[in-house]
Amino acid sequence: MHLRTDGELNPVFCTIVPPHVLDHLSRSADARLADPARRTLAADALRRDRRRITALAATPTRHTAGAVPSKPQRLLYDCETGTTLPGVKVREEGDKPTSDASVNRAYAGLGATFELLLSAYGRSSIDGKGLPLVGSVHYGQEYNNAFFDGEQMVFGDGDGEIFLDFTVAVDVIAHELAHGLTQYTANLRYEGQSGALNESVSDVFGSLVKQYSLGQSAEQADWLIGAGLLAPRVSGDALRSMKAPGTAYDDDVLGKDPQPGSMDDYIETEEDNGGVHLNSGIPNRAFYLLATALGGNSWERAGQIWFDVLTGGELTATADFAEFARLTVAAAGARFGEADEREAVLKAWSEVGVPTRA
Repeated sequence: MHLRTDGELNPVFCTIVPPHVLDHLSRSADARLADPARRTLAADALRRDRRRITALAATPTRHTAGAVPSKPQRLLYDCETGTTLPGVKVREEGDKPTSDASVNRAYAGLGATFELLLSAYGRSSIDGKGLPLVGSVHYGQEYNNAFFDGEQMVFGDGDGEIFLDFTVAVDVIAHELAHGLTQYTANLRYEGQSGALNESVSDVFGSLVKQYSLGQSAEQADWLIGAGLLAPRVSGDALRSMKAPGTAYDDDVLGKDPQPGSMDDYIETEEDNGGVHLNSGIPNRAFYLLATALGGNSWERAGQIWFDVLTGGELTATADFAEFARLTVAAAGARFGEADEREAVLKAWSEVGVPTRA
């Protein structure tokens, strides 16, 4: 169940591939590209409606008392190209790797996300109480997406023409799980600027998990979301670039990456819940600027500031960029004092045109 801070239900269905990308593909004259995109859009619309209905009938999750788990509890299922969730159980915590690479990659990605949250921030799973991490692979036929539906993660195999298997990028796995982290903390409403922040937080922690797993510093990281996900025929590097929003891809079929990197180019739209996948480029770039200005491991200082805001209890469910920015300045000051970290936060938000004063 997904609750707003005012206690009302706020169902969420979050996908890694934005609707505008699939909509662009669905209009292709090539049926090999258009048909999978159309089926994916239809499946997403159906799943989104189901999520609204099930959320209204849901009851709060109950947690048993006892020690908070220090190890993940992963459950992997195979949908066998069907759309009934969760599918057939194929691997659970402690089992040896299977012969299915998608299952093994999903298992590893769930574990990497759990490890970052626990090691860097002392948080056990996305809810802080060791919540089991559930994932289903091989969802649908040539399904061009991965999503978090409020309860579990789901991965498509891609169509092989534009997108590859959605388990190939650990940051995609972590991105989707981070929607669960937001669900159990700030509970940002999935529309407008709060929705763009919801998406950005997932990109931030997706990138942090990738960097942590690879042992990369801020300077060494590529700051791409979904690198390796695009098929060889596509002219592009990834789904999004946190370093340079708007440059992730430029393809004759996929189109050009439309993300803005500053408030000067903020996109007003009614599509995609008010452009949540588009305008997330603005806070994404702010985080990149902060992390690279501070240097070293991004999860240690920049990531800690973002985590403090997400879990601090002051961020409202309808927060805009300015509210989030002000809280990051306050969080940097509270944790590090009037030091370089706070100044770097102020500068990062200033560079993308987001005010930090009320």
